Amino acid sequence: MAGALALVLVFLVGTCWYCLVEGWSWEDAAYMTVITLATVGYGETNPLGSRGRLFTIALILMGVVNIGYIVNRFTQAIIEGYFQQGIKVRQQRRLMESLIGHYIICGFSRTGRQIAKEFQAESVSFVVVDSNMESVQEAESQGYMVYQGDATLDDTLSKVSIQRAVCIVAALPSDAENLYTVLSAKTLNPKIRAIARASTEESLQKLQRGGADTVISPYITGGKRMAAAALRPQVLDFVDGILSGTDRQLYMEEFLLDGDCPFLGQTLQKAKLRSQTGALVLAIRRSDGNLIGGPTGDTILISGDTLICMGTAEQLRGLNQVLAPMNSRQLRRPKHI
Repeated sequence: MAGALALVLVFLVGTCWYCLVEGWSWEDAAYMTVITLATVGYGETNPLGSRGRLFTIALILMGVVNIGYIVNRFTQAIIEGYFQQGIKVRQQRRLMESLIGHYIICGFSRTGRQIAKEFQAESVSFVVVDSNMESVQEAESQGYMVYQGDATLDDTLSKVSIQRAVCIVAALPSDAENLYTVLSAKTLNPKIRAIARASTEESLQKLQRGGADTVISPYITGGKRMAAAALRPQVLDFVDGILSGTDRQLYMEEFLLDGDCPFLGQTLQKAKLRSQTGALVLAIRRSDGNLIGGPTGDTILISGDTLICMGTAEQLRGLNQVLAPMNSRQLRRPKHI
C-alpha cells in the first residue's frame, strides 16, 4: 500500500514538472511520466534541456526504486502465503494423525455448534468436519480443531483418524448425508459409536438399519420434552439439571468395568461401592445392551458392564479409583445436576 502511494506521488510530481516547468500540455506531461517510470525506452515527447534531462534521470531512479519495492513486497507476500499455508497443512496433518480416542462432529450447523460446546465443556478431544468454508472459519474462530471436507467420503473420515476415534456424531443438514456418513464410519471402524441426527421418523429407522447406534430426531425429542414439561414438570427440571448443570453439587458419570476391576463376579452388596465411596449406582447396562434400572444388592457385576452412577465430584473420583486401582483412568469432568 505504501509503495503504491509513493508511486502515485512520483507520477504526480513528474507530470507537474513537465507541465509547469517545461511548459508541456497535461497530456504530454502524463505520457512522458508514464513511459519514463515504465522505462520502456521511448524517445522524448518534446525536446528537453539539461535541466529536464537531469530531472528525468531522477524520475527514472525514483520509479525503479518504487516499482522494485512493490514487486518485492508482492513476491514476498505470495511466497510467505504459500509457505505459511504449507506449514499450516502439515501441522494439521500431524495433529490429525496424532488423534486417538477422540470424537468426530460431522457438520457445524446449529446442532453441531451446540454439540461442540458440550464436548468442550466436558474437556473431551474432538474434531469438527464440515465442507462449508464459512462453517470452518466459524469453528476455527472458536478454537476448535476443524477439518474442511465432505464427511460422507471415506477419504475425509480417514484424514481425521476415524480408525482411532471412539464416537462419530453425524449432524449434517441432510438425512441422506448422515446415512452415508454412518455407513462410511462403520465400514472404516466397525467398533465406533455412531450417533446421527434425523429429521423424519422414516429417516430415523433407515439410519438405525444403516448402523447408527443412536438416532436423535430434534422434533420427536422436542415434542416429548414439551409433553413431559406439561405432565411431569418436577421430573423434567431434575433431568434438565443433569443436562444443563444448574446445580454444582451432584454429578453423573458412567464407568466401564474391564478386567482390571477387582469386583467382577461379586454382587453390589458385597462390593460395597456405596459405603466405600458414597456414590449411588443408578443403573447397569450389560454388554448385550440389557439395562438394569435401580439394581439391587444381589445384582452381580460382570466384565463389560457400564455403571451409571451419581454423586459428588469427590465421590465419583473415589469410585473411579476403587473400580480400577491398578489402572486409574482419568475421569473427565462429569455432568453436573
